[in-house]
Amino acid sequence: MSWEQIKEISKEKFTHIGNHSFSHEYLVDMKNQEITNDLNKAIKDFKKNLGYKSNFFSYPFGEYSNNFKTIIKNLGFKYAFGQHSGVADETKDFYELPRFPINETYGEIKRFKTILKTIPFKFKSVEPKEKYIQDSNNPPNVIIEFFQDSKNIKLLNCYSNELNSWRKSEIEFLDSNKIKIKLIGKFTTERGRINCSLRESNGSWRWLGLQFVVADIKN
Repeated sequence: MSWEQIKEISKEKFTHIGNHSFSHEYLVDMKNQEITNDLNKAIKDFKKNLGYKSNFFSYPFGEYSNNFKTIIKNLGFKYAFGQHSGVADETKDFYELPRFPINETYGEIKRFKTILKTIPFKFKSVEPKEKYIQDSNNPPNVIIEFFQDSKNIKLLNCYSNELNSWRKSEIEFLDSNKIKIKLIGKFTTERGRINCSLRESNGSWRWLGLQFVVADIKN
């Protein structure tokens, strides 16, 4: 899209144009100064063409690390989105917010209607906090702690794509509200994914998605 087309869209009351970097490269693999330089170029472009600096950032390819998140915060962004599926709510880290992809692969009307029925899956904490993993901690030790008043956690189902194949994950309950997702092998593609869902009695779905960036695959 040209800047003229973007300007036209930005005039609509129901739209906001957020930042997505200058180069759209795999910034998560770059050094701090390289990431900062790229984002400063994008911020400058925004101010020149749209007249403002957006508070919203979307990580290229949805890939981020704790280091990348710190850079985003230091540049003044208030919210940042990954590419793990789910619904944002007050329990989510504002610098790794979920979003459902709507594109040529995942853009069917049936799926869109399902997404509209999806509600937040609130949790107290997720480990590991670092989503950029090396060979030494692949597969990651994934532990999710829910709130004490969470209902029907025993009915939770999780699926993951370790060994480059989607499968139903075995869940170990460490407590009534804390689970460990037992991965049977390493994530062998660029992005490791885990999706957990719980169907409510009214037919809606609670959805929790996690995405890991596998450093050794990408370099």
